[in-house]
Amino acid sequence: MLQGIVAQCCFPQLSFLSASVRDLIRIDFVTALPPEISFKILSYLDTASLCSAAQVSHSWRALADDDVVWHRMCEQHIDRKCEKCGWGLPMLDRKRLKDTKRQVQLRAAGKEIAPNQRPQQQHRPWKAVYMDRFKVGTNWKYGRCTTTIFRGHTNGVMCLQFDDNILATGSYDATIKIWDIETGKEIRTLRGHESTIRCLQFDDTKLISGSLDRTIKVWNWRSGECISTYTGHQGGVLCLHFDSTTLASGSKDNTVKIWNFQDKSTRILRGHADWVNSVKLDTASRTVFSASDDTTVRIWDLDTGKCIHTYAGHVGQVQQVLPLPREFEFKHQSNCADDRSDRLSGSESPDHRESHGYGSNNVPDQQPNTSAPPTQPMSPLFEALFTEDQGRPAPPRYMLTAALDLTLRLWEVHTGRCLRTFFGHIEGVWGLAADTLRFVSGAQDHMAKVWDPRTGTCERTFTGHRGPVTCVSLSDSRMATGSEDSEVRMYSFKA
Repeated sequence: MLQGIVAQCCFPQLSFLSASVRDLIRIDFVTALPPEISFKILSYLDTASLCSAAQVSHSWRALADDDVVWHRMCEQHIDRKCEKCGWGLPMLDRKRLKDTKRQVQLRAAGKEIAPNQRPQQQHRPWKAVYMDRFKVGTNWKYGRCTTTIFRGHTNGVMCLQFDDNILATGSYDATIKIWDIETGKEIRTLRGHESTIRCLQFDDTKLISGSLDRTIKVWNWRSGECISTYTGHQGGVLCLHFDSTTLASGSKDNTVKIWNFQDKSTRILRGHADWVNSVKLDTASRTVFSASDDTTVRIWDLDTGKCIHTYAGHVGQVQQVLPLPREFEFKHQSNCADDRSDRLSGSESPDHRESHGYGSNNVPDQQPNTSAPPTQPMSPLFEALFTEDQGRPAPPRYMLTAALDLTLRLWEVHTGRCLRTFFGHIEGVWGLAADTLRFVSGAQDHMAKVWDPRTGTCERTFTGHRGPVTCVSLSDSRMATGSEDSEVRMYSFKA
């Protein structure tokens, strides 16, 4: 009967019927499906498509704005590079990520969490978190930032560290200053060292500093009181790094010293042939990394005090070593120069080490090539410790180094291969800081550079200092640089 009616209709009537039927047979599959399946479908969309989906209807908006969907979006992009779009956003508060992940996963599975088991902290929608991180990431990409200059030291700034509220700086003037980041004002000055402050690190309760007066001091930075003084190095203390139980320090006496906070024991690690400029502990693997003026980097076993592996390749004094977070991912496309040519050239110590007087005249011409370097055999001790001992975590897979040969290098720790060499500074590199998205370097050329470790490109160069940039520090939304011009510059990329 319907077929007969349709056959007798004129063209305008058929057009009307077609339009009416088209609307009637449409199915809102997202609303019709169980919420957990709808969440799964929407989680495959990119940000722009998800925002478009939210404009379809009120029900679609409710689903597209749900925490389940945006939590997934945050996991894809924050503190990592998304494989789909290549975007990465600054790191997120890991505590909040951990506290809410279980609740989101239960909702995605169609379950509810008991009210008395829910986190007590104030809830912030994951969409708002993503928006905030996206703005910060965009500011990093295009170099949009505000600059605060901290002035107060009477000589060059040699070391610094900051957190959300506090900046600590150490200087040639033998003082440590504590600053309020928001106001830019000095809070207090710590006095007690008799010579240059070369290194410092602080946490919530203490600050530890190392000086060319051969001592290490532990401070209550909130009150300014010096709690204790460690002696033992035969030369000035150039670097330190501590965790909850252990302190590592490097010195002009060519040694690394390990201090145990719990049993007060010490151990001396010998092997470097020149000053030790940088040390970094890796608590999980019970190892410590060290960088030296002898142009090498070493990794040591904290349990035995033995050198596990030596990394050679730089042709200038290595000033910094930095193991990268285990979350860092890298596709191997090396541009390192052949290891054989790297090993042929030694390096001479600069004439004015205290004044950072290392010029480009000391560095031989060296052109990068895109061929992968030969694979170096794994150290037998490395293999025994981290391959045969299944219960012991391996060290971080990658590390960065900076040297006075004008370059920075990305290494694969377990093979000893240099995966990439970064060229761009025109004088020696002194400072280095990194996270999973980028790293920052400071050099004798008065410049600080921001790099993409995956592509090897310099994303931005910051100028303004009137002296060598001796130290740098990095967070998700801030970057700080210290210089021999006695100033610290802090760049804020916050939205």
